[in-house]
Amino acid sequence: MPEVLDGVWHALTGEQPGPVELTGAEDVLPGPYRVAAAATASIAAATLAAGELLKLREIEPGVVTADTRHAAAAFRSEQLLRVDGAEAGSVWAPLSGDYRAADGWVRLHANYPRHESAVCWGLGVPGSRGAVAKAVAGRTAREIEHAVVSAGGAAAELRTPEDWAAHPQGAAVASLPLVDLAPLGDAPKRTLFYSDRPLGGVRVLELTHVLAGPVAGRVLAAHGADVLHVGAAHLPRVEALVRDTGQGKRSAFVALDTEGGRARLKKLISRADVLVQSFRPGALARIGFGPDELAELRPGLVIADLSAYGWEGPWARRRGFDSLVQMSSGLAWGPEEPSPLPVQALDHATGWLAAAAVMTAVRRQVTDGGTWRARLSLAGTGRWLDSLGRKDPSAAEVGYRDLLEEADSGYGRLTRVRMAGGLPGAEPHWDFGTRVPGVDKPTWTP
Repeated sequence: MPEVLDGVWHALTGEQPGPVELTGAEDVLPGPYRVAAAATASIAAATLAAGELLKLREIEPGVVTADTRHAAAAFRSEQLLRVDGAEAGSVWAPLSGDYRAADGWVRLHANYPRHESAVCWGLGVPGSRGAVAKAVAGRTAREIEHAVVSAGGAAAELRTPEDWAAHPQGAAVASLPLVDLAPLGDAPKRTLFYSDRPLGGVRVLELTHVLAGPVAGRVLAAHGADVLHVGAAHLPRVEALVRDTGQGKRSAFVALDTEGGRARLKKLISRADVLVQSFRPGALARIGFGPDELAELRPGLVIADLSAYGWEGPWARRRGFDSLVQMSSGLAWGPEEPSPLPVQALDHATGWLAAAAVMTAVRRQVTDGGTWRARLSLAGTGRWLDSLGRKDPSAAEVGYRDLLEEADSGYGRLTRVRMAGGLPGAEPHWDFGTRVPGVDKPTWTP
């Protein structure tokens, strides 16, 4: 695993990592892909980045630690979460899932009403799983993918790795770095206010949904950032994921489809230090918040852009989710039926890597100045995972009870996975549990 971390850290910083101890075996997760190694390396990278910020505060970070079993628990955190002792609820809607087509398999994502409507509209069927399955069975997987995507939905044909490598989007992803971190414009150097935590006093505005972006915000909150998640009251949410990823964040509603809402967002950005967003590429630019506008509005801002299929290529603006990217890219390929990864590894790893990129950019902003932008994608993370090689697919029996903790939240008493990654100089933790969406005012704390 050290070689995996070395590669990630070099991609982020061009440097060799500082003192770090990686423990545990890779058989904590089943399957042929080295998911546990990727999980442990991404968690270690974020923790090392936090340690570098401690050094700027003249605090000795100590030896960073990351363990494969704790990493596995962190990457299945939504599965392990309990609210008042009960499971947090399913993350999948009735129509979401894998369907057998005439020539293979296709996955439909229908967790949001508009995506469910697109499935029904695109296939010309009522909203029942039986009707959808019958319609899919009579057509090719590619025809189903095209019909649903053309209707504004989200779907993915199960491709082989070879098919993906030959696909224009697969080729585009192959040309992109795992993390693209570069200056976006000039700005004065940042001054860090006194704090004994890596991100103390740093304001993070989070415009994200589902999993990768919220995981990034959750990591930043654990290292002391003031994270404000902004959503909208009228938009649907996957409640089980909200309860899991909202640790340590405040939550407010802003209607970005109104002039007043956009004015409010502009005010929030003007006083933010970091913006993490997972809108589809180009979506924020259409309402006046493109990269150049953001750099002008808030010189010195650190921007993290997360996407599904990358920021170049014909699918750059395509809707996508972890399970769909696994299908498209061949990670879920199986000769008889789809064989997905044991966890939502693309989402979680991208979230941790995005947090590492943000903290690295904050460090560069302190030492060099400038406005910085980091870009990552689920497909890029998938390509990285694939590049790590394979392992024995068997897995040991693993327990996580000792890695859980309890905390109060707006939903009740949470049993959650304790923050992963050891940093002796300032151990990461969340100051409070998940808050009910929209309960906070869309303002920064004094």
